[in-house]
Amino acid sequence: MNRIKTLFILSLFFVLPACAQKQSKDKKNTMPEKIVKPDEEWKKVLTPMQFFVTRQHGTERPFTGEYDNFYEKGIYKCICCGTELFESDTKFDAGCGWPSFYDIKDNKNIKLIEDNSLGMKRIEVRCAKCDAHLGHVFPDGPEPTGLRYCINSVSLKFEKKDK
Repeated sequence: MNRIKTLFILSLFFVLPACAQKQSKDKKNTMPEKIVKPDEEWKKVLTPMQFFVTRQHGTERPFTGEYDNFYEKGIYKCICCGTELFESDTKFDAGCGWPSFYDIKDNKNIKLIEDNSLGMKRIEVRCAKCDAHLGHVFPDGPEPTGLRYCINSVSLKFEKKDK
């Protein structure tokens, strides 16, 4: 069993980054300009929970976030810098207690990082522009990507689509 688990974990580091880069050809791959601020500046614009999650790599409690059971049409943006991250059309109910998406809006806006914290091997999802911790990505999502971007609600702000 340990061998299967090890193979699965290793596959996360080789397969997920490639899957995350799978986007339509019309999406640009240029990196956004970086935003770097000291913690004191972030604390002025974020709530304590937003700061804990996005700047200190925390996690909100499951089933407590504003966007867990939220299904309006629009765009989910980074709470720290406003970068567009996910479209509502890719949101689904994973039953995990956090907003889940099967695809990203634009691969230049997301950064994937190996995360070995808490005795687990996972892939962390960060905003590429401001380095905010958003959540993690797992290989158990629906088609067409097979991925589940499990994202903290407090790391997001929602912008409703005009009708």
